[in-house]
Amino acid sequence: MQHVEMIDLEKSYDNQKNVLNGINLAIEEGEFFVLVGPSGSGKSTLLRMIAGLEDITGGILKINDKVVNHLRPKDRNLSMVFQNYALYPHLTVEQNILFGLHAKKVEKKEQQKRLIETAEMMGLTELLKRKPKQLSGGQRQRVALARSVVSHAPLCLMDEPLSNLDAKLRAHMRIEIRRLQKKLGLTMIYVTHDQVEAMTMGDRIMVLNDGKIQQVGDPITLYNEPANLFVASFIGSPKINLGTAVIRDHHLIIEDSIHIPITTSDIGNIIQKDDLTIGIRAEHIFHGEEDKKTHELEVINVEHLGNETLLTFEIGKELWTAKWLGQWRARVGDKVPVKISVEHMSFFDSKTTELIKPASNTAKEQEVVAI
Repeated sequence: MQHVEMIDLEKSYDNQKNVLNGINLAIEEGEFFVLVGPSGSGKSTLLRMIAGLEDITGGILKINDKVVNHLRPKDRNLSMVFQNYALYPHLTVEQNILFGLHAKKVEKKEQQKRLIETAEMMGLTELLKRKPKQLSGGQRQRVALARSVVSHAPLCLMDEPLSNLDAKLRAHMRIEIRRLQKKLGLTMIYVTHDQVEAMTMGDRIMVLNDGKIQQVGDPITLYNEPANLFVASFIGSPKINLGTAVIRDHHLIIEDSIHIPITTSDIGNIIQKDDLTIGIRAEHIFHGEEDKKTHELEVINVEHLGNETLLTFEIGKELWTAKWLGQWRARVGDKVPVKISVEHMSFFDSKTTELIKPASNTAKEQEVVAI
């Protein structure tokens, strides 16, 4: 069942250029759906349109197969968690959580029942009599979540709710929100600019840029088969390594710097194309044993992360990163042997930025993992 459906949805202010252009999207019941994109891409505007906080300029918005374009927010049977928590400072935690139920004139007995259940679920039982100023950032976030959960609305909207938290707490809250969504069977639409949040939380992700949908799919598909250069660059950490390439004399030449011997079968129809850009993920630049190396690259930066090491190399005008498991004692200026192969490369049209051919080894590796 489609819980939320958007048909040619558009948004503009004062008849100026559209902030959102022709958004066509269906979100299933019980799905954790993530809207991701850079600042100014239109993702928060789209969320506010679903909530009824922004007028719809054009197109149709349906919730549970009902057109809701002109319905007021309170009539849409949804809840929303804002980036800044939006707690009332003069009310206690209990009063903040129950505020929406009180406004809807829910019976006091039912209010207390829901309060006890929700406070226990969110770990707020001991904090109910405190004011927001007496709470930490994580506790305030849980209060905002509790206020949403206690409403029993089947559709929950979240607008970058974790952006004000430190890294450790953010990682913990990602797990809590995901677990809560599954436990309650909520349909959740979650806005973030953090692609790590998007990858780790979403059943499906929509990548938005400049008001247009770039790609919709599950996290692994977006990572392995990005529709264009924008998606390829946006999804994945570290960022995908990119470089302009030409095919000459049975060699793939990247940034006039790296030469890789190829056969026609290596890249099929790509061999006829000009204006190529290749992309290779950091984990696919392997350390090369002396007898298996394809290139030697000079290290210009090293990041030791404990469980893995990131090494940066200069490839023409581009900086490439390799991600190697474990602790490597490389230093700036060292020349290290690497193994780079065409089968790990995705090919893009430099003019249109569209994907021509994804890395050919990805499907095989996924099958091995699945077994």
